Amino acid sequence: MLDNKRIGKFIAEKRKNLSMTQEHLANRLSVSFQAVSKWENGYSLPNVEMLYELAEALGVTTDEILHGKEAEGTLSYRKAGVDITYTDTIKSEMQNLLLTNDQRVLNGVGPFASLYNISFPDMKNPVLVLKTEEPGSKQKLAMEYGYTESICYDLINHLVNDIAVMGARPLAVQDSITCSFAEKDTIHTFIKGMAKACQLNECSLVGGETSIQPQVLEKGTYVLSANIAGVVERDRVIDGSRVQEGDVILAVSSNGLHTNGYSLVRMLIDQAPQIKNERLGNETFLQKIMKPHTAYYPMIKELNSRFDIHGMAHITGGGMEGNLCRIIQKDLCAVIDFSLIRPLDVFRVIKEWGNISDKEMRTTFNCGVGLILVAENRYKSDIINVVKKFADCYEIGMIEQGEHRVAGKNQIPW
Repeated sequence: MLDNKRIGKFIAEKRKNLSMTQEHLANRLSVSFQAVSKWENGYSLPNVEMLYELAEALGVTTDEILHGKEAEGTLSYRKAGVDITYTDTIKSEMQNLLLTNDQRVLNGVGPFASLYNISFPDMKNPVLVLKTEEPGSKQKLAMEYGYTESICYDLINHLVNDIAVMGARPLAVQDSITCSFAEKDTIHTFIKGMAKACQLNECSLVGGETSIQPQVLEKGTYVLSANIAGVVERDRVIDGSRVQEGDVILAVSSNGLHTNGYSLVRMLIDQAPQIKNERLGNETFLQKIMKPHTAYYPMIKELNSRFDIHGMAHITGGGMEGNLCRIIQKDLCAVIDFSLIRPLDVFRVIKEWGNISDKEMRTTFNCGVGLILVAENRYKSDIINVVKKFADCYEIGMIEQGEHRVAGKNQIPW
């Protein structure tokens, strides 16, 4: 005689082990979540046909369900936490999200790799610009506080910014999602967010990888990363080689932390949880720190069409000094007057609550400067006027002769 209560308990246990809600399981089986609830409470049992589908979904056998326990000595990939049928269903549902009007994309989801046409008849010497990026520990906060789609914009905008400052036009992105269990709704949100962010940056999400590693990651953990390919005419590469003495250094504002410094911020939140609700104008501290990374590509695209920008630095880990030095040549020095920096309120709060030194703030955070431009001084006013259509822009220094690639004077006016 079947023990409905025991069977129900077994079904519930297996569902929870796979990090599925009753609704997730119901959607997969095309039944109501009330039906799943009745099974798990022992009020009813699935019919014979549904029993087989339920066993497939839970990674067990029909006999194990009917006995309400696992058979001893049997192993399967599903029991190890990976359900191939389920992940294949997720992949098939991604196809609509990856649809693009980009004629260079030659295939979609399904093949072993993505095909992309790299014929550039408008370029004499096209150079591919390649980059890999991830949104750091900000993604941990994103999953904890419900910024699942928002973190995708962080990832893509950071990725595009890194190649745009070298003069590149973004072409195609491939993502990587590593998790303990692939929750369909969460994966769908990730792909949707990355695809939309790519469209806003005039490129295409052409494919990627979802890696399920239940023995490696904790339940509910997701790790995102992505790769991008861009292109630039060889003689239009912006690498700092044209930076010269007398050039002006311009700061372009950030909208917050972007994607750097979150390990320190998470430590601060752990020590003072009330900071999350600290009001900064019309928003809380948490809302401020979770703003998506600014997308600078539209602005950079317009600048490059009108000016000969000698150098650009995307201010990420290492702060202004740690990133500007990448584009300053030997025997030159970028002299920054930190008293001209316009720090955002969110950085003042972090500094005050964490009792953080000026140097630590400058090397950990962008402090309100998300991008630095280096150009001929005579174009300063025109460049500022163009940038101000997108973000705040102002002068913070000059290029001089010197042994140190970057030097600072004065203090940020906190």
